[in-house]
Amino acid sequence: MKENSTHKAHPWHGISPGSNVPEEVRAFIEIVPTDTVKYEVDKQTGYLSLDRPQKFSNIVPSLYGFIPRTYCDAKMAELTNAALARFDISGDHDPLDICVLTEKDVTHGDILVTARPIGGLRLLDHDQADDKIIAVLKNDAVYGNYKDIDELPLSIIRRLVHYFTTYKDIPGESSQRMKFISTYGSEVAKEVITRSLEDYKILIGEQQ
Repeated sequence: MKENSTHKAHPWHGISPGSNVPEEVRAFIEIVPTDTVKYEVDKQTGYLSLDRPQKFSNIVPSLYGFIPRTYCDAKMAELTNAALARFDISGDHDPLDICVLTEKDVTHGDILVTARPIGGLRLLDHDQADDKIIAVLKNDAVYGNYKDIDELPLSIIRRLVHYFTTYKDIPGESSQRMKFISTYGSEVAKEVITRSLEDYKILIGEQQ
């Protein structure tokens, strides 16, 4: 799929995930730590839309968005099924989410960044695989040298897990929608990315 130079490219379909995937990826950032509402790309138009105000005082602890031309479906969900010895888990039918760690204060989303995957969080949204790739901003002064999620301070991982296991909770309800399963390292993260790229090709009919 070629990028159109005369019109604004759709963030999901019209932007390349990068020339060195999965070692490095291009990520479209939707929300940043200063946002008090959740923004999300509208799949039809490609414009950033207001998804919902945050119900609690949760603040996303990193840059957060997705990898273009990825899709979480059967191939990606196979890894979650294998990890849990199950067969009934599907992908969440969204682009693959990514968190990008940086020491810089990025004040708004709707931007592209280049990042290096170092691991991921395996989560379930009901019975759908909803993985979050953890990456570091390329050449970042603080995080740029990290190679694997195990090198991160535990406090950062706990902060990410807490956010993603609570950000969809509804005030007044006792049930927790998001379930944290485990973390995984850089090699598994690259496999998740590769499979989500394959799922995307199937989605748009490039691969049977």
